[in-house]
Amino acid sequence: MTRHFLADDDFTPVEQAEVLALAARMKAAPFAAKPLEGPVTVAMIFDKPTLRTQASFAAGIAELGGHPTLVDGALAGIGKRESVADVARVLGRQAGQIVWRTYAQRAIEEMAAHSGVPVINALTDEFHPCQLLADLLTITEHKGTLAGLKAVFLGDAACNMGNSWALAGASAGMHVVLSGPLGYQPEESMVERARAIAVVTGGSVSIEVDPRAAVADADVVITDTWVSMGKEDESAARLADLAPYQLNAELLAVAKDDAIVMHCLPAYRGKEITAEVLDGPRSVIWDEAENRRHAQKAVMAWLQDRR
Repeated sequence: MTRHFLADDDFTPVEQAEVLALAARMKAAPFAAKPLEGPVTVAMIFDKPTLRTQASFAAGIAELGGHPTLVDGALAGIGKRESVADVARVLGRQAGQIVWRTYAQRAIEEMAAHSGVPVINALTDEFHPCQLLADLLTITEHKGTLAGLKAVFLGDAACNMGNSWALAGASAGMHVVLSGPLGYQPEESMVERARAIAVVTGGSVSIEVDPRAAVADADVVITDTWVSMGKEDESAARLADLAPYQLNAELLAVAKDDAIVMHCLPAYRGKEITAEVLDGPRSVIWDEAENRRHAQKAVMAWLQDRR
C-alpha cells in the first residue's frame, strides 16, 4: 500500500524517530544517498506563497538524485479547471511523488486517494507536518533529546502549526503546551487525538491561557505569525487579541535559562516576536529553516522505500 505524509500522525512514534534519524544522517552526508536516482520526478504544486518550502524541496529532490518539476497551481486550476482526482491520476503517471502546498486538507487527502504515488503535505490550513519534522530535528541538535522536554506554542494555537505541534510533539514524547486566548485554541477533537498518542509515548498536551504560566520552565518556546494566509481581513482584531502572547525578552525570561526559540517564518518583528528575541542568542530559527531540506529529504526517501 502506498504511504503518504498528509498529517503528523501518519507516522507512528517509531516511524517518526526513524525519519528523524535518517534526516540527521542525510544532513551529515547530504550527497551520500540517491533514492530518487534515475532521476525520479517529484511534482511540486504551490497554491500558497512559498519561499522555504519551494527552495528546500527543490534542493532536497536534486540532492536525492531526483528531478523537481514545478506545477503552477493557478495555471493547473486544480479543483476548478480539473477535479483533484483527475489531476492526481495525471500526475501519478508523470511523477514518482507529489508535494502539495495548498488550502484544504480534504483536497490533499483526495489527491493521495487517487494518485497511486506518495503525496506529501507541504502545508495545508490544518497541518504543517514537514515543518514539525524540521523543528524536531533542530531541537534534537540543540538539546540532544526530545522525550520529556517542555515545548510551548504561543499565540494562535488554533492554526496549522498548533495542530501539528500537538500531534508531532506528542509522538516525540514531549510535553506540549498550547497557549492562546479563547477563540485561538485548537479544537478539542485535535487535542484528544494528540493526547491519545501521548498516552503511548509518555508525553502530554495541555492548553494554558496565561502565557507566563505556559512559558514557565519551558525548554522550547515557539511562535508563528498571528495573521495567517487567508486571515488578512482579521488583522486588526488578531493583533489586539494576541498582543499579550508576544514572544519578547520579558516573557522568555520565565522559561529555562537554556530555552531555545523557534519560528517557522515568515516572521513579523514587533508583532508576534520582537527583533531582540528573533535575532538573539537563544534563537535557532535559521537552523530550523535549513532543516526543512534535511527533514523533507528523509520523508521522501522513507516513502520511496515503501512504494
